[in-house]
Amino acid sequence: MNHVMKIGIGVALSFMTLASVAQADEFRLSNNQRISCSRGLSAGKLNTATCKSYTYLFNTKTSEYFRCQVSLALTRDNKEVINVQTDGGCTKKSRIFETDGKYDFDATETEPPNTNSFFGPGGYSVWAADVTAQKVRGCIIISSGLGSDISKCLDMTFQ
Repeated sequence: MNHVMKIGIGVALSFMTLASVAQADEFRLSNNQRISCSRGLSAGKLNTATCKSYTYLFNTKTSEYFRCQVSLALTRDNKEVINVQTDGGCTKKSRIFETDGKYDFDATETEPPNTNSFFGPGGYSVWAADVTAQKVRGCIIISSGLGSDISKCLDMTFQ
């Protein structure tokens, strides 16, 4: 009887694990990563190079997404590297669709500094699609220059 109980508990735990895996969120990395670099001269003939790269991580179940950025700054003189600094992280953004589903997406953004950026560091666009229906939403997010971003999304029509 004890052996039967162990098997029963094992089967129950297996079903519970499968159920939690079936309900787990899935994440997908954007196909559209970018890198921009700049360099400058400092006093005393120091050279500085700074590179930034970004990507987006998308929750394919909830349509929430994260903007991730990494940067590296290198300072050197004519003989050696003096300093290397790195920074980065991911910032959570709001949902694109109100309900859970099965979504696909991609994103891109202007690369600062950019003449297309009227009020700040630039903007970005996010496209998301419900892969179980003919449903696509496009969003454009730009800096207002007043401390907040302006975000507008539009559902696409099919003709």
